[in-house]
Amino acid sequence: MSDIQKVKELRKVTGAGFKDCNNALKESGGDLEKSVEILRVKGISKASKKMSRQANEGLICVNKSEKQTSIIEINCETDFVAKNDDFLIFAEEIGKINNEVSSDLDKLNNSKMKNGKTVNDNLVELISKIGEKITIGKSKTFSNINQKNYFYLHSIVKNNIAKLGVIVSIENDNYNEVIDNFGKQLSMHVAASNPLALTENDIEKEILEKEKKLINEELKDSGKPDNIVEKISLGKLQKFKQENSLMSQIWVMDTKKKVSDIIKELNFPALKVKDFFRLKIGD
Repeated sequence: MSDIQKVKELRKVTGAGFKDCNNALKESGGDLEKSVEILRVKGISKASKKMSRQANEGLICVNKSEKQTSIIEINCETDFVAKNDDFLIFAEEIGKINNEVSSDLDKLNNSKMKNGKTVNDNLVELISKIGEKITIGKSKTFSNINQKNYFYLHSIVKNNIAKLGVIVSIENDNYNEVIDNFGKQLSMHVAASNPLALTENDIEKEILEKEKKLINEELKDSGKPDNIVEKISLGKLQKFKQENSLMSQIWVMDTKKKVSDIIKELNFPALKVKDFFRLKIGD
């Protein structure tokens, strides 16, 4: 095999550039296997340098099987790379594997992909090839046992890949077209309204404390008596909780009603919204 043929073969196997392949072959004395290892090591080095950069673009992937439904984000630095075929293929397969390992990041990183290499090794090679920071971000898996999961994708890129994704989990003693329609609409509502929690009591204390500090800072120079300031503060905090809790939010499809009102109108006594999860690139 000539040197040019070796470079072509090395580029095909690793996805690295002509110059990097040529240098690796020189360093290895023309040994293809050693050249692959050299490029892999250099790829890891390049990848580690890129990890300090911001990765605020990327894709959201949803995958559904008989047993469960999962969502995961894969981040990169630019929207241009998010549309790259290599990145899309990688993200699509990651979405499938994530569902198989129930969003366990350690298991995901060590899982084998179609090419026989681990997710982590493929990630490093993709960073080296594309030249951007790429990370696997948040993920969540919902069981399909004793509940039904509905998902919504916004700004769809390909199949079950988009820029924003939502999964909503609903429990009932039976499921029909009415409940299925509500599940789809509720996932769209979550995408649009971005609730922080299922109910007011579920909002994290740290979030409420931070909001309370912001409200008090806003009111400290109002010149009003302390007791009036306290009442205003409590009112603003209550409004914050209502606007950021799914059950008390205004229903996006009928602004005269809350989500809880819609559930009551459905008149299914056993119907419960169990959980939800929303991922948006850039958040």
